[in-house]
Amino acid sequence: MAVRKAVVISLMGLAGCAGTVHVPGDLKPGANESLAMVVPARGVQIYECRDTKWAFVAPEAELYDANGKRIGRHYAGPHWEAADGSRIVATLSKVTSIQRVATTGGVAPAGGCSQAGTQARVPYTADYDFFATK
Repeated sequence: MAVRKAVVISLMGLAGCAGTVHVPGDLKPGANESLAMVVPARGVQIYECRDTKWAFVAPEAELYDANGKRIGRHYAGPHWEAADGSRIVATLSKVTSIQRVATTGGVAPAGGCSQAGTQARVPYTADYDFFATK
């Protein structure tokens, strides 16, 4: 999703750099990108009952630094917002890509659903790897 205006980028200094990223070959960052930071997240993936099936609506998670201090949040858009109000919205300036890795939970409820509009909030944890141009 592209937006006309990129907003913010103070997230670049929030969590510091981390080690090796393990992702499938087709999802590896470009040769011109390097890992800028790893941001652990904890929250829920929100699903809604539509036509007897669970449809993904949005994430809602808190973002943490390496010491476990809350530094921001992740929510629909997709947006990653720092505690100081700065945020990354779809199109980025210094951050060139973001990958969600080491995800646990967050999968839609098994089976269908029967009441349209009903929401399910499924807990998940993950790391968001932020990449920037080398």
